[in-house]
Amino acid sequence: MEEKLSYEEYMDKYQRLVRTNVGVSMLPLLRQGRDLFIVEKRGPGRLKAGDVVLYRRPPDKYVLHRIVQVREKDYVILGDNCVNREYGITDDDILGVMTGFVRDGKQHTVTERGYRLYRFLWLHGAPVRVFLKKAVWRVKAGIKKVLGIQGTKA
Repeated sequence: MEEKLSYEEYMDKYQRLVRTNVGVSMLPLLRQGRDLFIVEKRGPGRLKAGDVVLYRRPPDKYVLHRIVQVREKDYVILGDNCVNREYGITDDDILGVMTGFVRDGKQHTVTERGYRLYRFLWLHGAPVRVFLKKAVWRVKAGIKKVLGIQGTKA
């Protein structure tokens, strides 16, 4: 019978995790069910803005998102396709750091020039992206209201 390990136990045992992502929070970097991400167990020391981390959100949810701000005792995290920042993620919550990904059968590392440019643009463009995304939602909600269309999402 195969032993079922938590992500923490798996990272402690193997130091590396390769998985396909679930959800769209890291679009366009990672496509749901199509791309793989590679996470290495984190080492000592603080992480930096721009790092993509796998962290545990209690009670048992694991999330892969980007650090957008490093604070004295914690991090501010935001998915590449998200608008709401998550506060209070500590070093103890973080299991590992993404070191690469596989897209269309080709492996990429976070040290490649193309990824570093993407990371820079995505990190520094986050305020504008979030503002525009929220504005589009408001416009769609207004149109639905005028047309009398009901629904929870704009």
